[in-house]
Amino acid sequence: MAQTITPPRGMRDFLPTEKAARERALGIIRRSYTAHGFDEIETPVMEDIERLHSGLGGDNEKLSFSVLKRAIPASELERAAANDDAQSLADLGLRFDLTVPLARFYASHRGELPSVFRAIQIAPVWRAERPQKGRYRQFVQCDIDIIGEPSQLAEAEIITATLATLDELGLEGCTIRINDRRLLTAMLNVFGFAEAEHPQVLITVDKLDKIGAEGVVAELRDRAVTPDAVDALDAFFHRVTTLEFNPFGVRAITKALPHGVDPAIIDELAALADVIDPAVLVFDPFLVRGMGYYTGTIFEIAHPDLSFSLGGGGRYDGMIGRFLGQDVAACGFSIGFERIVDLLQSEQVGLPDALLLLHDPDASPAQLLGLKTQLIAAGTRVRLERRTKNTQAQLTRAAAAGFTTFAFVTPTTHALADLTPKPL
Repeated sequence: MAQTITPPRGMRDFLPTEKAARERALGIIRRSYTAHGFDEIETPVMEDIERLHSGLGGDNEKLSFSVLKRAIPASELERAAANDDAQSLADLGLRFDLTVPLARFYASHRGELPSVFRAIQIAPVWRAERPQKGRYRQFVQCDIDIIGEPSQLAEAEIITATLATLDELGLEGCTIRINDRRLLTAMLNVFGFAEAEHPQVLITVDKLDKIGAEGVVAELRDRAVTPDAVDALDAFFHRVTTLEFNPFGVRAITKALPHGVDPAIIDELAALADVIDPAVLVFDPFLVRGMGYYTGTIFEIAHPDLSFSLGGGGRYDGMIGRFLGQDVAACGFSIGFERIVDLLQSEQVGLPDALLLLHDPDASPAQLLGLKTQLIAAGTRVRLERRTKNTQAQLTRAAAAGFTTFAFVTPTTHALADLTPKPL
């Protein structure tokens, strides 16, 4: 019985049509971000294991793939196996995101970069996920980051560029859910959670969309965090609220938070509506973003037809300082490319003219290549195929591969004027 041959679990092959659709989408993303003043960089697929496990990557550090050192003595292998300490045998690891490599890149090349650096990174990353629909072990991330800009201009530029890119891709109706990690911390303090409890409380609150308010409260009670604080959060979930005419104004944001939160942070967040269309901004007081390195504004892309986000990011002013010894302002946004590309239709991102030339067996190579060269020079994509008895099957495959027209080539076809293209 023939054995089924598949890629490694959580990784995928892409057929020509799939690869073409992905490259068209990536081309749009690159052009849009470049037009907004960002420059593309490239970093190695691997980083030092200590850097990947320095506490900057949050829970993703647990999902990193480690690369063993070379020529490990047998005694070291036995010791590590006996102590369940395989990590000590690794000196490198595959990157699990593009933010940690960017922080290292900036620390390495700071003297060669402008004082405010706008970066594009588009590359695969690897995580030891449990494979399932929409969750892979290898996938592409599309990031833009601004390093060295401490003002809110960074958030405004990044959100504006991302919304413009989504429009270019043909994704309509997207909004940006926004919060601030400082507001989250202030909320937990107002409710009465001890500072040491904040990380585990945020892990549970981050599940709000999945398990609802009752599920969050129940899980927090199971975690045995401060009972009075859980009661205060539960009461807040069930408070009576009224709608505001301006849903992203100071008044609306203030009403969405408990009393006692610093109004200066609210004013700062609401100011984004002065430069970004407030109709696309949605304040979410319980948006968490799981990465612990965020220090200020955080945001996610929401689509009206989807229950999950299409990307996210935020301000992470403390990360690069871990490498340089001094803080550097930083803000970034990552598009969820794998989710976005699944939403796109080929006609949304545009197909070039593509012509299939079906030729008779006795057509000469010189004749065929002469026709092909002329068509390519005119801007047409061309494929040569020898005509078979089952011509319809050939045409069906060509249409699936993105070809839009076809023409027959006989021994008497020598010029473009002799071709009669027909639609597929």
